[in-house]
Amino acid sequence: MGAARGWGAALVALHFAWAGEAGAQLFGGDTEARNRIETVRTELLISLQKVQDRMQALESTSVERRAVLDLAGQMEALRAELMRSRGQIEVLLYQMEATDKRQKDLYVDIDTRLRKLEQGAEQHAAAAAARPTDAGPSDEEKRLYESALNQFKLGNYSAAIDLLQQMQQKYPNGKLAPNAQYWIGMGYSGRRDYRNAILALQKVVAQWPDDPKAADAMLSISSAQEAMGDTRSAQATLQNVLAKYPGSTAADQARLRLQQTVKR
Repeated sequence: MGAARGWGAALVALHFAWAGEAGAQLFGGDTEARNRIETVRTELLISLQKVQDRMQALESTSVERRAVLDLAGQMEALRAELMRSRGQIEVLLYQMEATDKRQKDLYVDIDTRLRKLEQGAEQHAAAAAARPTDAGPSDEEKRLYESALNQFKLGNYSAAIDLLQQMQQKYPNGKLAPNAQYWIGMGYSGRRDYRNAILALQKVVAQWPDDPKAADAMLSISSAQEAMGDTRSAQATLQNVLAKYPGSTAADQARLRLQQTVKR
């Protein structure tokens, strides 16, 4: 554009020079000739100015067009980045919701079992009263057990685990030993220490396979595996509950959980 402008200016300058000399020779330098030359010169200057204005407008339009294109490119890059961020946020929200649901399910499971335990304790007391010859747990064993459960209800899981472990050391073959070991596992679950929870609950199944708490322990193992995100192992454990303890309450819950998994 700059070269074209310079070329046009030079052409006009040459034309002016020719017009001045030729006009003076042709018209003998009189006033009329001078006026006509001046008119032509003015018209040429106006035309040149229009050309220059048009060239500047074209140059300005080109610069603006490049700016608009650059801005459009930046906007597109920002839009793509926004879409990526939105996708990451949606993934994080889904993971948070899944974790919260697993934790709520675990707390509900713990609360349900505590209620059943209280009912079982009442039934056990009634049965013990009806059978005075049946040797039940000692007073010290019951005291430790009840103290641990009270800590458990308050959410003091570490204190509950310590009391239950003391009880297990003093009464490894006591009447409440399977229950104590089971609640040690549930205490670890309450602390979200799912690996130790699974180890503690597996001990119930291994040492007391015929105790009613064994089926509950397997069901709680499945809950811990689910909380860790190991869905495949959790479902396999539920299947084992159905196979080993088909008539238990734990088997009914395992069956319900498997059905809910299929619906998802």
